[in-house]
Amino acid sequence: MAGRVETQQDRDDALSEYRRKRQPRGTPEPFAKVASGADSSRGIFVVQQHAARRLHWDLRLEVRGTLASWAVPRGPTFDPKERRLAVRTEDHPIEYADFEGIIPAGNYGAGAMIVWDRGSFETVDGQPASGAVDKGKFDAILAGCKLQGRFTLVQTKEAGGKHWLLLCKHSSRGVGDPVVSEPESVLSGLTVEELRDQVSRDAALREAAQRHGASAPARARPAAMHAETAEAAFADPAWGFEIKWDGARILARRRGSVVNLRYRSGRDATAAFPEIVAALEHLPCSQFTLDGEVVCLDATGVSRFELLQPRFADVDPRRAQRAAQQSPARFLAFDLLDIDDFDLTGLPLRARVDLLRQLLPPRGAMVRRSEMLGNDGAQLLEAVRAHGGEGIVGKRLESVYQPGRRSRDWLKIKLRPTADLVVIGYLPSERQSAGVASLLLAWWRDGHLTYAGNAGSGFNAEARVVARQALDPLRGAPCCPLPARGLRRAVCVDPRLVVEVSYQEVTSGGLLRAPVIERWRPDKLPAECLAPSQTAATPNPKPEIPQPEAPLEARRTVFTNVDKVFWPERRFTKGDLIEYYRGVWPWLQPYLKDRPLVLTRYPDGIAGKNFFQRNAPAFTPPWVETANIDDTDFFLCNDLDSLLYVANSACIPIHVWNARLGSLDQPDWCVLDLDPKSAPFDWVVRVAQEIHRLLDRLALPGFAKTSGQSGLHVMVPLSEQLSQSETKMFGELLAHAVVAACPDIATTARAISSRGDRVYVDFLQNGRGKTIVAPFSLRPVAAATASAPLAWQEVRRGLDPQRFDLRSMLPRLQKRGDEMTGLLVEHADILNALTVLTSELGLE
Repeated sequence: MAGRVETQQDRDDALSEYRRKRQPRGTPEPFAKVASGADSSRGIFVVQQHAARRLHWDLRLEVRGTLASWAVPRGPTFDPKERRLAVRTEDHPIEYADFEGIIPAGNYGAGAMIVWDRGSFETVDGQPASGAVDKGKFDAILAGCKLQGRFTLVQTKEAGGKHWLLLCKHSSRGVGDPVVSEPESVLSGLTVEELRDQVSRDAALREAAQRHGASAPARARPAAMHAETAEAAFADPAWGFEIKWDGARILARRRGSVVNLRYRSGRDATAAFPEIVAALEHLPCSQFTLDGEVVCLDATGVSRFELLQPRFADVDPRRAQRAAQQSPARFLAFDLLDIDDFDLTGLPLRARVDLLRQLLPPRGAMVRRSEMLGNDGAQLLEAVRAHGGEGIVGKRLESVYQPGRRSRDWLKIKLRPTADLVVIGYLPSERQSAGVASLLLAWWRDGHLTYAGNAGSGFNAEARVVARQALDPLRGAPCCPLPARGLRRAVCVDPRLVVEVSYQEVTSGGLLRAPVIERWRPDKLPAECLAPSQTAATPNPKPEIPQPEAPLEARRTVFTNVDKVFWPERRFTKGDLIEYYRGVWPWLQPYLKDRPLVLTRYPDGIAGKNFFQRNAPAFTPPWVETANIDDTDFFLCNDLDSLLYVANSACIPIHVWNARLGSLDQPDWCVLDLDPKSAPFDWVVRVAQEIHRLLDRLALPGFAKTSGQSGLHVMVPLSEQLSQSETKMFGELLAHAVVAACPDIATTARAISSRGDRVYVDFLQNGRGKTIVAPFSLRPVAAATASAPLAWQEVRRGLDPQRFDLRSMLPRLQKRGDEMTGLLVEHADILNALTVLTSELGLE
């Protein structure tokens, strides 16, 4: 039925046929009682080869919280001319995606089943997968270990609509029949016949280890070997080179059915990575120790430490399992230290790598080899540089493994890009009264200075004093937005001096990771300090890295209905909304960072229905950050991708909390919302001017902005000095003091009937969970106005808030910058102001 909302009962019914056909105590298959998850254009897919009464391949797609399933008798193909029959079967629970095992005789589907391929999909048109399946045509990009490319399922009229056709429209892996050329499981590396026969690799690996000259017994717990640092790459036939992954070093140990993961520090990592533990349990070998790197890959296959970092804290089993689904990690093994109680550390690297290849599947979903990629390190380093990688590692092929030691037999050659940055301030040293602890740095991005982080490494004691002497004469006002936290002691300077900095990478938030100051650059002008993305693109194509990695889900939104008109009078479209927020992001970012958001969505534009949204739905992509507060998953927009995702959901105004994660009870500001209702706008201006005079008398900084509709907001920076309840009380005192000064045009009466024609001075927007519209936020009004920060000189008679709209706001910012920059960085003496204010109001 059109417009019907799917219920949990509907989802339970979707699995009723699955449960009816299975006895929970008779089969090792998962027996989920309810479906989980939500509708989305993205999800997981799995292909399981099933040696039941007839051999076939089961294609399963995540749809509405279950796995919609098709039996494909001949399996998938890469040949675009081939059409493979796919018969629709019952939906399976999501947990089935990881099932590999033997279904006992006498049970439905009895026989061996392997996970032949696994990965993620995204529908081509960006529409929910359920709609595509319901309409009889599912068209998607698959990113699996084996299936990579565009595949389509098309329903036919045969067998009551149960017959579908599976086609490959294009594959990056060429043309062929992968079910023949790659029969192995992506979990165990076994074929379905080997799994059926319960084949073990123990004996074969033991014999191979003995042939190579391995000794017994294996070490109890070998420590990790470490590499020395080399300055330059080289080519040498006696050496092999591999990619240096930006992840966490792990020793993975299995003894029987027990798997243990440990960081190189010795700390246990087993609970944090359940998907890797499960994959190691599937390997057909009962005893081994692997050395490797746990990584999270971005959409281009490059490892990013910032994607992995949140996984370290997920030691609660339920949270860790959820994280494994949302942000899966991979274990890239590069060495094998023991096998079946044989110590391999004394063998040459060539032999250990040969044994490793025999142990691991050639295309593993969660565990795979980190391949040696030839003897030319210089060539590989250039390819890694072009792809934004961290560096390479060279290893002498005849070297033995030296547990716990750093050796010149392993050399790491790291790529540390450099950039010129403007010095915009410093943090004073706590140890040296005349020195600096670190420099505040910025670069030009999209035409304005943007904070890029702090750097203190690279300075000795003398250099810290010299830097302070050079910077102190340049003290001035902030020249760009700075984070509200961690920089309270910062001293801002005019942006005149330039330093060269080396760094690990630029995070998704635009900050330098692990910056090191290399030297001052007196030959460089601040205007030359461009962010990496702002430099001219090289005309040369990136060299290929010969590493077979399937990309994970891209951090990207497929924009939909961009031509739909959202503001009929101005003919502004949803596409205009998205591009507006893309343009103002550099100025909007500081006000959104780590701040819970409340959205108001207008799917059909401002003339249609709208609704509030506090709780992020379950289908929200894993790369869109959320924060659970009081059992509600609030959206966070800490990067541009997340903001564009929110804009694409038809959110027009963005409302923000007054506090950030980690300090939700210590607001960043106190706000007075001036609401005119029937009062003339000039009265709003007069009340704002009176607030400004009051703040000047209290020696408090204040900032004004239009609400974007009919009023003004006046905001006082608190720098987390007051609690939420104290902030509300402070706002009430300010409001009463203002009303006392102009009672004929202002009131604090909440009831509209009690206000008359006076301006309502609303202090009740202060408090935990209270929100205001963010600076630069668009509003759902006919003129498509925006909430515009103002200079106090602009708050005067004749001010027209409708001047600031979707078209004019960005040019204004590019010309004038943000007039509220100090709101998040200025320190106000709130306690002194409270003392004066309570005295003036006779409340002592």
